[in-house]
Formats: sequence, C-alpha cells, structure tokens
Amino acid sequence: MLIIGIDPGSRLTGYGVVDVSSSQPVYVASGCIRTQPGELSQKLAQIYAGISEIIAVHRPAEFAIEQVFMAKNADSALKLGQARGTAIVCAANHGLPVSEYGPRQIKQAVTGTGAADKHQVQHMVTAILGLSGTPQADAADALAIALTHAHARQGLVHSGSFGGRRSSQRHSRWRDFRPD
Repeated sequence: MLIIGIDPGSRLTGYGVVDVSSSQPVYVASGCIRTQPGELSQKLAQIYAGISEIIAVHRPAEFAIEQVFMAKNADSALKLGQARGTAIVCAANHGLPVSEYGPRQIKQAVTGTGAADKHQVQHMVTAILGLSGTPQADAADALAIALTHAHARQGLVHSGSFGGRRSSQRHSRWRDFRPD
C-alpha cells in the first residue's frame, strides 16, 4: 500500500511516497513542486496540478499532510493554509482519505524528539528508508509525514526507531516537479 506525504508551501511543496506493504517502509518517490512567481491563485493551481499528477502516477491509497503551525508572519500563515487546503481538496477529489499531523508529532515519530531540526529529520528519513543520498529538506519532511502516517495507522507510539509500543491513538528518484 502506498502513502503520499505532503509538506505544503506556497512556493515549494514537498512530496514523498512510501510503500508500506511489507514490515519495513520502502521509498518510492519524493521531490518538490516548485511554483512559478505570480499570483497566489496561479500558484495554488500549480500545486493542485502537481499533486494531481503525482497521485495519478503513483496511485497512493492514503494521503497525509502536515497541520498548519503558528507562524510569526500572518500573511505567510494564510498562504500556507491556502496551499494546504489546495492539497487537501486535491486528495479529496481523488477519493483519498486525508490524515493530518502536527510538526512536533512528525519530528517525534521520525527522530524521537519533537524538537528535532530539519537536518535531524533528513538524516533519520535517509536512515529509515535506506537511501543512498539525502533528500532535499522539503522532500524529507514529506517522507517523514508519510512515515508518521504509516506508523500511526498501526497504532504505534514512536520512539524514533519505529519500534514503539501500542497506543490508543489512530490517526531512487528525486526531482523537482514543474507543472506545465
């Protein structure tokens, strides 16, 4: 079963696809959707088209996305929320169930600490998936979101090693994608 993780952004949206059919998650694809400068509405259309194409190519069964966090700049937070909403609508229009995870929850699941930085997330995603190289930060975050969902759906509490205990909670090729 394939899971797609999305790290939304109005300029750069990371995506990561993992296969969780076996006991160990397997890397399928990751990258970034880079929007062209211009009006926000056009950027949102590019994000929608990019995610739609990724879904069509990989046919994931489930969709996971990072929740909005509080930003210092209200305008940035609003744009992030709109990019996130666009991604969720795209998933819903493709019939995918959507799960949401907070930044601290994702970092805790992948690294063992909710205060991890981007480099720690990149390192652990690389190690967990056995990648030969380190993915770009936004792609690594998207892969971390997909990994978090893979383990949350199994009801595991994350210790950073993906060993975990039971919990009552339910919840290669890298490229930049530029829609035409």
